[in-house]
Amino acid sequence: MFTLAEIIDLVVTVFALGYIFSGFIRKPTDPLRAVLKSRYFNWEDVKYSAIIVAPAVILHELGHKFVGMAMGYVSTFHASYFGLGIGAFLRIVGSPFLFFIPGYVSVPAVSTPIHLAWIAVAGPLVNLALYFISWGLLNSDKYPKYNRAFWLSKQINLLLFAFNMIPFGFFDGAKVIKGSWQLYLGTVGISAAAIYATFKMKFKSKRRKDLPVYRF
Repeated sequence: MFTLAEIIDLVVTVFALGYIFSGFIRKPTDPLRAVLKSRYFNWEDVKYSAIIVAPAVILHELGHKFVGMAMGYVSTFHASYFGLGIGAFLRIVGSPFLFFIPGYVSVPAVSTPIHLAWIAVAGPLVNLALYFISWGLLNSDKYPKYNRAFWLSKQINLLLFAFNMIPFGFFDGAKVIKGSWQLYLGTVGISAAAIYATFKMKFKSKRRKDLPVYRF
């Protein structure tokens, strides 16, 4: 299922993502330890960032891979060492901007447009599923200790879903439209409605909590 080269690329990608995002996502700690942290590298921040960010990126790519394999294609994950290198360089110099290309899945000779569409949409749909899982865990309030991590995961996966469904260029959305515009419109429409519902449910819950209660 995975070659040795793929496993190495996956490990490198996870570590690189943790390092790149450790400049933006830091593990909660007391103020004294925060002051003593190294500006360039902190292992706890790298691990914390990787735990939050890596599932969104890696599982997205594996979504492409597994759907491609299910359709009978040889699907291979590749780390983008150049793209990750750019992100690591920006992290080292303390850039306020974030840019990176984590990797991609190569699927040679896709035989039908509908296969192309389903392989392409699989990645964004994984992010959509992770968004709803994070939203559910956050709103359940069963694990308040991890609410910050759930919130960050929710935001990252929503951003990745929307970003990858852009319908032009090299984005997944362009490949979905090329294979099946009906699948693209259906995915965007149903997803938008479901995401909107989560915002409405959150708003209603907050409004009920904040408003005074009158008894008659």
